[in-house]
Amino acid sequence: MTPDAPQAVIQACLQSLARRIDDAPTHYRLGVAFRDAGMKLEAAECIRTAVTLGFPEELFARGLLVYLEREGCRWDRAAQDWAALEAALQRHAPGVPLQVNPFVHAVLSDDPLAVRRVAEHYARFCGRLVEPLPPRPAQPRERLHVAYLSADFQQHATAQLMAQMLESHDRQRFEVTLLSAGPDDGSAMRARLRAASERFEDVSGLAHAAIARRIRELQVDILVDAKGATDGTLLPVLAARPAPLQLNWLAFPGTSGAPYIDYIVGDRIVTPLADAAHFSERIAQLPHCYQPNDARRARPRPSRRADWGVPEGVPLLAGFHQAYKISAAVFDRWCAVLRQVPDAVLWLLEWNTNVRATLTAAAQARGIDAGRLCFAPLLPLPEHLARLACADLFLDTWPCGAHTTAGEALWVGVPVLTTTGPTFAQRVAPSLLHQVGLDELVCADADAYERQAVALARDAAARARWRERLAGASSSRLFDGGQFARDLEALYERMWARAVAGLPPAHLPAEVSAVA
Repeated sequence: MTPDAPQAVIQACLQSLARRIDDAPTHYRLGVAFRDAGMKLEAAECIRTAVTLGFPEELFARGLLVYLEREGCRWDRAAQDWAALEAALQRHAPGVPLQVNPFVHAVLSDDPLAVRRVAEHYARFCGRLVEPLPPRPAQPRERLHVAYLSADFQQHATAQLMAQMLESHDRQRFEVTLLSAGPDDGSAMRARLRAASERFEDVSGLAHAAIARRIRELQVDILVDAKGATDGTLLPVLAARPAPLQLNWLAFPGTSGAPYIDYIVGDRIVTPLADAAHFSERIAQLPHCYQPNDARRARPRPSRRADWGVPEGVPLLAGFHQAYKISAAVFDRWCAVLRQVPDAVLWLLEWNTNVRATLTAAAQARGIDAGRLCFAPLLPLPEHLARLACADLFLDTWPCGAHTTAGEALWVGVPVLTTTGPTFAQRVAPSLLHQVGLDELVCADADAYERQAVALARDAAARARWRERLAGASSSRLFDGGQFARDLEALYERMWARAVAGLPPAHLPAEVSAVA
């Protein structure tokens, strides 16, 4: 969508509402346009009106409403809308196909069974949109054909994580196809992904059933869903069962809930076998962190805080998160740290047009002067990394923590302070920190998190020691895309061997591989 497109839609919707003010679908479309323009709270009011007027996809709209209120950090309204969403969901029996938004539960709920229940509703809804293809049995192959399906093969966080891993696949043993259902943004990342794959198929203009038929024509053995139940979901493609084995990996922070997806690829921390009941899939564990990273990206250019408009000589605490991740409970703790460390500054992303005003007001309501908050505009990745490197400490959130951004902080040498919890979305940073040997920065609860944040903010020498320990992180296993590819390939081969033997999918505990 071009930058002007949301404004054009907004004008068209306003003209339509001038003729018929009570049209629920138009209010909904207006809300989506405001969302795309970065006006999250204006969008929320439009979605709320659509629900009030009887918008037919009520549950999906209610989920979007909660998400938008959280994007604008209007927490009281978000809590009320969450309660209404939960009440509406409770009116339906488990497993009933419902057009809901499972991403909202995956990132905002701390109840992993609720996350699964909502995902199952949506997966069954997607399953009704296509006809399954005839079964295709797994057979021995000289080269396994692995296809990655996503709408994000462009300048996107998922692509940034995958790039080096894709480039490192063993072409003697694996045929690699990328199936792109998203737009060509003309970026260097898009070109890099094309070069990293044996076959790059643009399927963006095809219906879900047609994409599934193309996958079957290509004789794909293992189909990896690298999109999940996010905007532009491709779950209906997987519901057609075009490949003998189908996997959920990387893009969605939790279970797919789909009976047509065989495995979720994780690790011992994000998907422990003890939590198997939280996932509809069988768990396949990588021996190290489930998240790949790219050691071939550029190192951040040196910069000073003055380059980014933040003060020198004070503890600079970065909370560079999408705004929905900043809950009232998290912000309470951040403000508590600022009260105890009077010279500290909180550095936040200005993720949308609403967040500066709402977070500044929230800080003042908690006794924190507005000048203690600095806001950072969204920037291209190289500038973002250079800016992030100026922070003293990265403060994580819950129940959904930093994922790609946590890896970026570690890459540029900034220690990440986090907590752990019961859901996949809250365990990503702990998995990353474990991989670089910094488990001490994983706190058991919010009280411990606050204490350690205060201690580190007060102790420049301690922060320097953490930075020194992180100095070698860029050469650690976490950033070794080549070895990650070997580990993932070994997991694929274990899955395929079971399938060829006629055995059903089973939990696959991590097996430590030899260093390549």
